[in-house]
Amino acid sequence: MGSFDIVTVIFFIAAVVIFIQLRSVLGRKDDSDQSRIERKRARRVPTQAPPLPSDDPKVVTLPSLNKDSETAVDDMAAIDTYATPGTELNDGLRALKAADPSFDPKEFVKGAGIAYEMIVAAYAEGDRKTLRSLLSRDVYEGFAAAIEERERRGETARSNFVGIEKTDIIQVEMKGSEANVTVRIISQLISATFDSDGKVIEGDTEEVSEVNDVWTFARDTRSRDPNWRLIATEADQ
Repeated sequence: MGSFDIVTVIFFIAAVVIFIQLRSVLGRKDDSDQSRIERKRARRVPTQAPPLPSDDPKVVTLPSLNKDSETAVDDMAAIDTYATPGTELNDGLRALKAADPSFDPKEFVKGAGIAYEMIVAAYAEGDRKTLRSLLSRDVYEGFAAAIEERERRGETARSNFVGIEKTDIIQVEMKGSEANVTVRIISQLISATFDSDGKVIEGDTEEVSEVNDVWTFARDTRSRDPNWRLIATEADQ
């Protein structure tokens, strides 16, 4: 075999090794890749009426993420595990489960935590597009008015999540086909508001504060749109 043939073989072997290495990297999903995929799946374009116009909607599906009817749980076992049978909460969850067999309280709680973090961050950043797709019209108008007033004064806000300590469903109410689910969310935040000169006028840039909120999400169970919208907020004293 001549020198040309030997060089050809060497380059061929090198090409095979590089191909195998690229395949092992490109074909492997690490935790961050999977997290990004799940976040993309969690954002769906809202079709529930009456939506506010949005050029870049970001919607979080709260209950039973990506579950179809074939995999939905048919019985009430998940409800009785989450809430004691015979309680008002259990009765409300059962009514919701009857209207929407795919509903799972544990999956809903996970989604509510994601939505909470997105909404708090969007409010601090003045991100109206994100808020528009996650909030009801009334709640959005309240948030937008507060952002506008903050901007008028030349103030800015910053919120950093330390984490959500606990999220619990505390009340479920069916109003016809509309389900209202109220959750209590206990989180830890570092938040501060700055004036036009960059001076802190509220909060702290380093101190971690515990925040207790009670938020209510709503969805029409007859709709094919699986997304829930925030319809009420209040601080839990």
